[in-house]
Amino acid sequence: MSAPAARGKGPENLVRDDVRALTAYHVAPAEGLVKLDAMENPYGLPPELREAMAKRLAQVDVNRYPDPTGARVKASLREAMAIPDSLEILLGNGSDEVLQIVTLALAKPGAAVLSLEPSFVMYRLAALWAGMRYVGVPLRGDFTLDEDAVMKAIAAEAPALTWIAYPNNPTGNLFPREAVLRVVAASPGLVAVDEAYYAFSGGKSLLGEVGRHPNLILVRTVSKLGLAGLRLGLAVGTREWIREFEKLRMPYNVSSLDAAAAELLLGHREAFARQTAAILAERGRLERDLDAIPGVERFASAANFILVRLPDGPGAFEALRQRGILVRTFHGSHPLLANCLRLTVGTPDENTRMLEALAAALG
Repeated sequence: MSAPAARGKGPENLVRDDVRALTAYHVAPAEGLVKLDAMENPYGLPPELREAMAKRLAQVDVNRYPDPTGARVKASLREAMAIPDSLEILLGNGSDEVLQIVTLALAKPGAAVLSLEPSFVMYRLAALWAGMRYVGVPLRGDFTLDEDAVMKAIAAEAPALTWIAYPNNPTGNLFPREAVLRVVAASPGLVAVDEAYYAFSGGKSLLGEVGRHPNLILVRTVSKLGLAGLRLGLAVGTREWIREFEKLRMPYNVSSLDAAAAELLLGHREAFARQTAAILAERGRLERDLDAIPGVERFASAANFILVRLPDGPGAFEALRQRGILVRTFHGSHPLLANCLRLTVGTPDENTRMLEALAAALG
């Protein structure tokens, strides 16, 4: 085989140009650092639940494929999240897979995905992976919803799919409920409301609206509740929508171990409710203490993290890392996020260490 022919079979010639132009999603190494970069619940399982889970997982027949329907884990999710029987559930290997399935199902030639910006980067990436046009509508400078701009984009682009994070990530704020419903009413395509952080939003949810609007679905995850390692997400929608999405779901996408753990742990919601209450209390403390540090501009949050803007975001990020604290920097990702850091709410001790390091970094 000649050298030119061999080169012609490499990825530079065979992989899609738009894929080659992308950068893989980066997760920063966190070994040896206080990890406050990924909006994880900082509290582990209570010892009695660890023991119960170990016993339950030891009984799983890992030589057999998982239940392809996920009936039992769906029942556990339905009870834990008060999902009405009139709505159907799609299971995903994390909500990221649900996001991919929903996007792929609507990827007709020339179709567009619309999202607010800044928001969860996976909305844009999933659109590009599926070969769809991506339309980003900027939020206002204070990260509030520019409803007029959204309506103009809907009229101009007729998106097949619109993503709205409720609360929004990475800004943490909650858009007005009625404004979101006006977007649903004006949209010619499907509107997917992502409620990954619903547990921290003070009961704010659009679950009761699903089924009342023919083009609305809800996406959730158990990750932020304290079960990020399980990789279990879901979409909630009418039978008509979920039936179509099921055609794109890989068989056995939720492992038997994940399903068994979720079935057990979701039955102990009181433990996670206590952890959520602790996170909310610490969020309040962080807000007060951040406001007392000169140079910190803090944005309101309805999630388990807080976005701040600093005089020198990249410098503060590196100074925190040098002091053993890992947070998430968004400087350079979007013009509205210049010099912004996202601070996950950790344990009281972790939060104190972060505050002290931040105050020292700002001099």
